[in-house]
Amino acid sequence: MGTQITINNLVKIFGSGSKATAAVDDLTLTIEPGELFFLLGPSGCGKTTLLRMIAGFIDPTSGQIAFDGKDVTHNAPNKRNTGMVFQSYALWPHMTVAGNVAFGLNVRKIPNPEKDQRVLEALAAVQMEAYAHRKPNELSGGQQQRVALARALVIKPDVLLLDEPLSNLDAKLRNDLRHQIRNVCKASGITTVYVTHDQKEALSMADRVALLRSGKIMQVGTPRELYRSPKTRFVAEFLGETNLIEAQPVDGTDHASTYQVQAGQFLGPRREGTNAERNLLSIRPEAIRLRKGGEPNTLPGKLLDTTYLGETAQHLVEIKGCPPIKIAEMNPFGSTSAVHPEPGDAVQVEFLAGDIVPVADV
Repeated sequence: MGTQITINNLVKIFGSGSKATAAVDDLTLTIEPGELFFLLGPSGCGKTTLLRMIAGFIDPTSGQIAFDGKDVTHNAPNKRNTGMVFQSYALWPHMTVAGNVAFGLNVRKIPNPEKDQRVLEALAAVQMEAYAHRKPNELSGGQQQRVALARALVIKPDVLLLDEPLSNLDAKLRNDLRHQIRNVCKASGITTVYVTHDQKEALSMADRVALLRSGKIMQVGTPRELYRSPKTRFVAEFLGETNLIEAQPVDGTDHASTYQVQAGQFLGPRREGTNAERNLLSIRPEAIRLRKGGEPNTLPGKLLDTTYLGETAQHLVEIKGCPPIKIAEMNPFGSTSAVHPEPGDAVQVEFLAGDIVPVADV
């Protein structure tokens, strides 16, 4: 079950002459059958344009889109059998919940007994069967979004497309619906393409993610791969927080390299392949520890500030030769805390060698 989506050298240019802009720029991508695949990136990166080309709402300037090897590049939306969930829900206010979900089946002239059964199954999948006879204005925003998802699923699309479906909801409701939407999409087995600018949404829900910038894919991988092994400065900075440090490699072994900054030396990953020319290191705040004095593989610094957040504390530390270093400490000031410094105190900082990633400066 599920449809493979193959995109080859896809281009979409808006405008002409000197005002021409490439919203999608020679993009090639394969989305596997049954995947929950995320298009992630900042505003204007081309993710919604790409989604709408997959849906058939926008015609590409050049390139090809295929579903299971069948060219659909210039097919009309109603010839692709895709289901779309919009940011605005787009429910008919005069219809009941059941009527909204049945709309696509009516267009397809599905007979009543089958139609009623499919509507009930779709509403049950999103836990909305008890609201079948209500009108959309009697529902919360989260309930309306679930109805929109049921309406897209009921037609049994080959591909399900979601355009920032949770962006109009408050933070708590977004968190509650992430898990449910993932479960529904994976249980259906339908290949799903989901557009968002929310990093946590992508990290918590996706099978794989394509991170876009200026119409190009910067990196594709699982959430863990993109977060733990970014290839560029842009990927490292876009997904969560990171510290970017210019460090000079001075020597190395089969297992590690030694890096030099003005404050001293520290161990990092062995440099090989494309990493061999990279002096820019990405170090996540949670991969840094405050230590007591005299411990190996630490750098001296001065604590500039601490923000206490309960389960975590955010420290800002000055280290010579580096930008201010952000550190995330779990269970701060608890029994397991190594140190309890105050702003202005001298501290020792350890970078966890296995969590340091050389990145390209782009």
